[in-house]
Amino acid sequence: MKCNIQEPMHIHSLGGELREATIVERIGENEYIAEYGGVRCTAIYNPFSNSFYVDDKYGIIQDRVPIRDDMCR
Repeated sequence: MKCNIQEPMHIHSLGGELREATIVERIGENEYIAEYGGVRCTAIYNPFSNSFYVDDKYGIIQDRVPIRDDMCR
């Protein structure tokens, strides 16, 4: 489901600091696609703290499907 939520969110690569990011799509029960710094990555929502957590360290979403001949390393 497409959505456009723009607010301060906790950013993983910054140690949880709050920065402006955008939730662009909901992809699961508590899974979202966020955009921060021009990069699309995964995010989750924490209802106890009422905030989103963006994983721009390990949850980066690639724009294209790798081709068989691409380097794997």
